[in-house]
Amino acid sequence: MKKLMILGGSRYVLPVIEAAHELGIYVITCDYLPDNIAHKYSDEYCNVSIIDKEATLKAAQELKIDGIMSFACDPGVVTAAYVAEEMGLPNVGPYESVCILQNKKRFREFLTNNGFNVPVAKGYTDVKDALKDVDLFNWPVIVKPTDSAGSKGVKKVEKPEDLESSIEYALSYSHSHEFIIEDYLTQKGYSSDTDSFSIDGDLKVVTFNCQRFDANAENPYTPSAYSWPSSMSDEHQEELKNEIQRLIHLLNMNTAVYNIETRESTNGKAYIMEVSPRGGGNRLSECIRYATGVDMITNMVKYSVGLPIDEIEQKPYKGCWAEIVLHSDKEGVFDSLWISEDIKDNVVEEDLWIEKGTKVGAFKAANEAIGTLVLNFDTQEQIDEVLSNQDKFVHVRLEK
Repeated sequence: MKKLMILGGSRYVLPVIEAAHELGIYVITCDYLPDNIAHKYSDEYCNVSIIDKEATLKAAQELKIDGIMSFACDPGVVTAAYVAEEMGLPNVGPYESVCILQNKKRFREFLTNNGFNVPVAKGYTDVKDALKDVDLFNWPVIVKPTDSAGSKGVKKVEKPEDLESSIEYALSYSHSHEFIIEDYLTQKGYSSDTDSFSIDGDLKVVTFNCQRFDANAENPYTPSAYSWPSSMSDEHQEELKNEIQRLIHLLNMNTAVYNIETRESTNGKAYIMEVSPRGGGNRLSECIRYATGVDMITNMVKYSVGLPIDEIEQKPYKGCWAEIVLHSDKEGVFDSLWISEDIKDNVVEEDLWIEKGTKVGAFKAANEAIGTLVLNFDTQEQIDEVLSNQDKFVHVRLEK
C-alpha cells in the first residue's frame, strides 16, 4: 500500500484524503496541532512542524512515504518540495523554483527580471529602510508579509504616515520577518483567484474567475466569494494563459496544481499577482470540479505517489457557478445561517462548519470562515445580483 504524507490538517485537505482513500492509499497527515479536523480522517497523524524542513524530512524517511503534498496549505509548500527532492519523490518542481514562487519578494524580482508585467515592488526586513523609500512607490500601496497566504497581514495604505503601522501588522504574520511593499493596482472588474493544472510543465487546465470581497468585513481584502466564468476580457485571459505557461517553463515546473491570482488593471495591463504550486484554499479545486468535471485533486494525489494520472484537458463551464465563503462581519456567538427562499434551488452544496452557540470572530482572514455555499445559476446576471447583495440572500445570524 502506497503512503501519502499530507502537510497541514485543515478541512481543505479532506477531499484530498477522500481521493487518496478511494485509490487505496494510506494517508498520514502532519502538523503540530493534533486537534485539527483532517487528523480525524487520515490513517495516521504525525506531530511535526511543517515549516521545519529537516524535522519533516526525518519523519517522512522514518515513515517510508511514497509521496508528499501540501494542498491548500501555504506554509507547507516549500517543505513538501524539499522533502520530495531529498527523497527522490514526485515533485511539483525544483525546490529552488518553489522557493521563488512562495516568497513574494523573490517572485516579484523574478517576474521583473524576465520581462513580465509587474507593479513597482520592493521587499524589506528593516522598517527604517522601507520608510526611506516612500517616494519609490506610486501611492496608494499594498503591504504584505512575503511568506503568508489567506490575506493574512495584508493592508492597503493610502498615505506615507500610515506606512509604519501597516508594516508592523504585516510582520506580525511573517515567519521570516520580511515584508513587501508594492503599488496598489486598481482592478478593472474583478481580480481572479483560482486553480490550474500542468502536466510535465505544460498547462492543461487554466481557469479564471471573479474574486469578490466583503466591504463590510474587518479585512476587506479577504476573499468572501468567487464566481465562474471570469469578467476578464478574452484577450487578457489569453495573454495571461501564455504568460503563466512561460513562467512555468522558465522555472522548470513539473506536474502540479497551482493556485493563481491574476488581475486586469485600469491601466490596460494584465498582471500575474501570485502563483503557488498547491491547491487554493476556499475549496477552489472542488468548485472547478463541480463547474467543469475536471478533477485536479485526484490527479494530484496520483502524481504525488507515482501512479499514472488521467488525461486532463480544458473543459467548458456547465452554467454559471459561485461559491460564498460564509463568515461574520463582527465577533459574536453563532445562532443560525439564513438562506433566502429565492436561491434555495440554486444551492448545490451547503457546508457549515460550526454549530449554534459557537464563538465566531470578525472576518480578518480566511481562517475566520465558518463554511461555504456552492451555487449554480443559469446566467451571469443572476450571480451578480446575488453576490453583489449577499445580505439580501445569505446571512450569518449571531445570538443577541
